[in-house]
Amino acid sequence: MKTVVPSRTPASFPVSEFGRSADGLIVARIGDAAYAMIPTADGRHYLGSGWRLSKPLSDWKRSDFYGHGGDVADEAAFRALVQEQAEHQGEKATLGRQEFRAHANTPWGPSQGAVRYGEGVFFHSTSGHGGFHLTVDRNARVHPLLRDASGYYEEDAAWAAVATAWPDLFTGLERRQAEKTLRHSWPDAWEAIHGRALRPGESRTRDGEAFARDHAKDWVVISAIYSDQHRGFTEVLATRGGRSDPQSEERRFLVPSGDYKVGAFGFVIDETRHAVYDGPSSFIGWRGRAGG
Repeated sequence: MKTVVPSRTPASFPVSEFGRSADGLIVARIGDAAYAMIPTADGRHYLGSGWRLSKPLSDWKRSDFYGHGGDVADEAAFRALVQEQAEHQGEKATLGRQEFRAHANTPWGPSQGAVRYGEGVFFHSTSGHGGFHLTVDRNARVHPLLRDASGYYEEDAAWAAVATAWPDLFTGLERRQAEKTLRHSWPDAWEAIHGRALRPGESRTRDGEAFARDHAKDWVVISAIYSDQHRGFTEVLATRGGRSDPQSEERRFLVPSGDYKVGAFGFVIDETRHAVYDGPSSFIGWRGRAGG
């Protein structure tokens, strides 16, 4: 069984085709791109991707997918992600990006292929990495808090500075990804550009700074191991504020393993519930300074 979902974008854009694989996965195809909602051992799902699977969707198998595109909550979320990719591909086709061979050296090595996004805006691929290069006049348009004087912006995160400066050269999906990257990695620049402070939950960096302020005087775990001496407990090593410099005072605690759930920024010791531990250490080769 398969269904074709009409795109919300113009008819010339790719159409998303959905179906079931030979081993029961929910799958989809957009042109040469293939996607699957792949289950994990703990009951979740992630977005798997493949390329140029010419056989019918019903003949696809789990082994056809090698990419990992992040967690997928359910089938509705999977369909939304696939539709987003269809619109992204359609928009990209209208932007007229031009591939060419470039004889250029980049911070990541010799260029093995380039794409011209627009006048003075180029993306270079190398054997190990890649990123954008802007000409001097184009680089001058990048926000001062994001600008690299070299004009080079690597593809993992810094590329967001280019998309922010030249949004008309990027698709809607790419612009949303760039905005998210700025929020999490360069919150000062995001706030300057948008003219407001980020709220709790909007930026990992800002939330991490708040956690550090709130727990600067608390014992925060920096390493942990199941206790060999006390079954059902986790032996943890903690410092004030979670600092890891050699001068930081260290203290060991025993935490019930069922309670030990590390959040986004660390586990804070509750001194009313978690006992200081001065017994034999489960840390192999560890020689710490356990306080008492």
